[in-house]
Amino acid sequence: MQTTRRELAPGVNLRCVHTNKFKSAYLSVTMMLPLEAEQASLNALLPYVLRRGTRKHPDLEALSAALDELYGGAIEPMVRKRGETQCVGLVAGFLDDKYALDGRPILEPAAALVGEILLNPFTRDGVFCPEYTAGERANLIDRIRSQINDKRTYAVQRLTQEMCRYENFGVDRLGDETSAAAITPESLWARYQELLAQAEFEVYYCGCAQPERVEQALRQALAPLLAREPGELLYADCEIRTNAVEVNTVEESMDVTQGKLAMGFRTGGNAVWEEDYPALLLCNAVFGGTTLSKLFLNVREKLSLCYYASSMLEKMKGVILVSSGIEFDKYQEARDEILHQLEEIRQGRIEDWELEGARRTVISGYRSYLDNQGQLEDFWLGQAAAGLDTEIEELTSRLEGVTASQVAAAAQKLELDTVYFLKGVEG
Repeated sequence: MQTTRRELAPGVNLRCVHTNKFKSAYLSVTMMLPLEAEQASLNALLPYVLRRGTRKHPDLEALSAALDELYGGAIEPMVRKRGETQCVGLVAGFLDDKYALDGRPILEPAAALVGEILLNPFTRDGVFCPEYTAGERANLIDRIRSQINDKRTYAVQRLTQEMCRYENFGVDRLGDETSAAAITPESLWARYQELLAQAEFEVYYCGCAQPERVEQALRQALAPLLAREPGELLYADCEIRTNAVEVNTVEESMDVTQGKLAMGFRTGGNAVWEEDYPALLLCNAVFGGTTLSKLFLNVREKLSLCYYASSMLEKMKGVILVSSGIEFDKYQEARDEILHQLEEIRQGRIEDWELEGARRTVISGYRSYLDNQGQLEDFWLGQAAAGLDTEIEELTSRLEGVTASQVAAAAQKLELDTVYFLKGVEG
């Protein structure tokens, strides 16, 4: 597996993963945008409207027929959030050339179709089609509203909003309902023109084609984009706050049968760019990132204080978010025990099997990306958002050398920032 990255034009970069491992090829084109409350919904809606039709293929039926010609390939809109970068674009999967029955190339027409959807949308009266815009706007609003249905995810989302109220990380990847409802074909078209001129584009390919051929195919498919006039680009950044002044506690009531306790910690400035980042990775794994973690084995299994308890690391933002489901009356006990387990790590009370179990789980997780094209693309997108070129093998090698004392040192930098508790109406 060989990975290369090259600049196609100012602000347009291509990463190629050359491999014969898969029977399919994977292609994505992503705009890397600053995550901002005012623009998030406009940005999130854009790929869904683009995917509705092009000048040559004006509706979903025509696009489906074109994809059928590519052995049933798929092109889907995608909206992701990496740190304070909103990643908006298209992902495509199609049969690798060497498996085509008639020997005809698939890469070039597949890339051309992706470029067509991105750069030659179906319009009416010089803007996006009103019917397509209205339909996808309604779908976007439904997706925003539906997030409350998964209370586990909702609690972490609310924690993030409260913890990062004055930071762009607190903005949802889909934006908000009010902003989405205000979108018109004209406002979406104006934003589209801005992004074509100013957005940074990350192009990704994984498959058996040689990088030179991939570059040539994408230069043709994205020719209008590559010919844009060089100007000031919308580069995304990520603010990292190191210490909490005081713990912010937020409680909300809802008609739920199970409480949701979410806790946000600042990492003291430790993030993906730092030398001790691998220690932070394993610190999170020992704390609550695996089924061998202290939160899972002690708070959930041994003490039965939670229905579930886990933690996740936001590597670009320098925060660790704990998520747990509890009985309403177990709030204080569960909160105290979660903090106690963190203190155990701070004090270096980490068993050898805990550290090695965490290490093996994290390393296995990274290596599994090499067997999944979607996860591999997502990994490299995160690296692009962070401005890094660290390969998976290099990262796993660094993880091998992390000691228990380094994990403890990473834990000592963690500071509780915000606690969010979702309880029942009568809880």
